[in-house]
Amino acid sequence: MYNIQTLNKISSIGTDIFDKSKYNVADECTNPDAIMVRSAKMHDMAFGDKLVAIARAGAGVNNIPVDRCAQEGICVFNTPGANSNAVKELAICALLLASRKITEAAAWAASLKGTPDAPKTVEGGKSKFAGPEIAGKTLGIIGLGAIGGKIANTAIALGMNVIGYDPYLSVGAAINLEPAVKVVADINDIYKNSDYISIHMPYTPQTKNTIDAEQIAMMKDGVRLINLARGELINSEAVVKAIEEGKVAKYVTDFADDIVLGVENIIVLPHLGASTPESEDNCAVMAANELIDYIENGNIKNSVNLPNASMNAVGTKICVIHKNVPTTIASITTAVGNEGLNIENMVNASKKDFAYTMLDVTGDVTPDVEGAINAVDGVIRVRVITK
Repeated sequence: MYNIQTLNKISSIGTDIFDKSKYNVADECTNPDAIMVRSAKMHDMAFGDKLVAIARAGAGVNNIPVDRCAQEGICVFNTPGANSNAVKELAICALLLASRKITEAAAWAASLKGTPDAPKTVEGGKSKFAGPEIAGKTLGIIGLGAIGGKIANTAIALGMNVIGYDPYLSVGAAINLEPAVKVVADINDIYKNSDYISIHMPYTPQTKNTIDAEQIAMMKDGVRLINLARGELINSEAVVKAIEEGKVAKYVTDFADDIVLGVENIIVLPHLGASTPESEDNCAVMAANELIDYIENGNIKNSVNLPNASMNAVGTKICVIHKNVPTTIASITTAVGNEGLNIENMVNASKKDFAYTMLDVTGDVTPDVEGAINAVDGVIRVRVITK
């Protein structure tokens, strides 16, 4: 029986996928085989020796010690694309919020409750809340992945001109873009030519403050900015200063910090991007399937710290997480051969400092075999999967 611990409330549509004859899914369990998590902070957690995988029901993994997990032989998964429609819809809403002063108008109208002749007052005061239409305007999108691509296509359908920048644009993502989306090779083209800019990229130390004072200076006067990705991607101080100077007309963000809260012409949402029941269901289902395939078959898909790899085995499957250094693979296969096993098939893949090797072997995989592989310099974890 495999124990799966849930650190947050995970949609039952996802947890119900686990076969109850094989899996025990619970909020509390000692030394689990795998963990499902949403937003719980895990950096200070100590992991048991049975833990082989963590699945984040969402895209961001800032709450998980990803590098430490790799060093301990723990595969970390996320669920890219599962919440993309939810974020896309909020981004379209943000485009309109950035244009039409909707939140300000609604708050003003609500303040008239109990006043005499409110309808007449509304008609006389509505001109204060006029704002531009988005049709015919240029939307610049930084990041054209699962979310950015959907936003680009929807904006085209809404009559906008769309330019996008993504240095890591995959073939699949490119194929799914509407032909009218213009992909540029220089991110500065986004800054210089957009009426609206929406950022959709992961946060790393390298992407921190992707939009800062220098980038804002390149932008059109009256540009409108949207950040539903990560707060750290846009420098809050620089945006507030640009708002005060009139360079930026509006900023809509899904990330609250004390710098942007309560500032006129900045709309702060409470991280609503993936907060739909459909998105939570999709993320939970994807996370559950990732864990099941890894636990039962050793296959990796959508890992953030180990390479993707899969193999259909004829015999017993030996799965090895190891450092990505020369001679390690040769040492592993030698150790297996010295124990009298025949390798029918092998898959190897690497990701930065770590690698994953899958061996389809015939013969009896004894504890001595595992011990011989574990003794190889650079090997982190060995799992034996039999059908």
